[in-house]
Amino acid sequence: MERNIEKHFSEIVQLIRKAKNNALKSVNKELINLYWQVGEYINAKVESAIWGAGFVKNLAAYLKDKEPDLKGFSAQNLWRMKQFYETYRDYEKLSTLLRELPWSSHLHILAKTKSIEEKEFYLRLGVKERYSVRELERQIDSGLYERTMISDTKLSPVLRDNYPKVSSVFRETYVLDFLNLPKPFSEKDLRKGITQNLKDFLLEVGKDFTFIGEEYRLQVGNNDYFIDLLFFHRGLSCLVAFELKITDFKPEYLGKINFYLEALDRDVKMPHENPSVGVILCKSKDSEVVEYALSRNLSQSLVAEYKTKLIDKKVLQRKLHELFLISESQDTGNDKP
Repeated sequence: MERNIEKHFSEIVQLIRKAKNNALKSVNKELINLYWQVGEYINAKVESAIWGAGFVKNLAAYLKDKEPDLKGFSAQNLWRMKQFYETYRDYEKLSTLLRELPWSSHLHILAKTKSIEEKEFYLRLGVKERYSVRELERQIDSGLYERTMISDTKLSPVLRDNYPKVSSVFRETYVLDFLNLPKPFSEKDLRKGITQNLKDFLLEVGKDFTFIGEEYRLQVGNNDYFIDLLFFHRGLSCLVAFELKITDFKPEYLGKINFYLEALDRDVKMPHENPSVGVILCKSKDSEVVEYALSRNLSQSLVAEYKTKLIDKKVLQRKLHELFLISESQDTGNDKP
């Protein structure tokens, strides 16, 4: 009887939480609509030369004096509303997304991104992953947009065939600046650092990953083997084994991960789940070596590298610019008769 009552109480709690979340979303949408309208109004007055910078300052002072209960309308914030409207007014397709994120997230996107493509990337990412303001800021600071755009993750042919969208799940480079590792550090230090900062690691690899275990034990024959980190990915519906290396990638690493994947698929994978995927996470990798190693490999593996410090965004932006120039050059060449 008590269990049934507790179940009913739990269901009521879920209803309350759902209603509160819906109410917060509704309030946020109205707030963003308000800021958009204020920004549009200020923009129209400034463009028609009716208002100047002094008028906005005077408006902020007026609101503070006459309507002290209205918060968030400083002169600086009013100009930000104008910038918000001007940035997105020609992109109607982003209208719904804009109203899904809180104002503080918009401020980070406006201040820290350049192109409309980059802004759209973080808008969609923030909504899809339901990032908090801090989480979204971290992704911007880590250059996720640039890393995604210049990424050329090397995948085995089998993995690419079985999971056509796998390249959108895994990255070529992961930034693990939150680990605070000793110098020098061992593979054990790397593994412990990740598990002790699991929330930050899941933010970096993606929220669809669910942690299963550290040094996950496999028994094959009379021997025990241990996977560094084992996860489950909801989108791919499969187990994902991470093998950690503090050295450059070596082709022989594939043999070990292949063995783990075979054992997982035979002894651990559920009947309704897809074949397991392996990630060899190395200090660095030579792309050509990785391509050769994976070209005839039948396993569902990929190779990625990690950085223990934030990558200079200027370096990432320069690489992205070079990539665009190469793409434009190739397009121009293809247009020639």
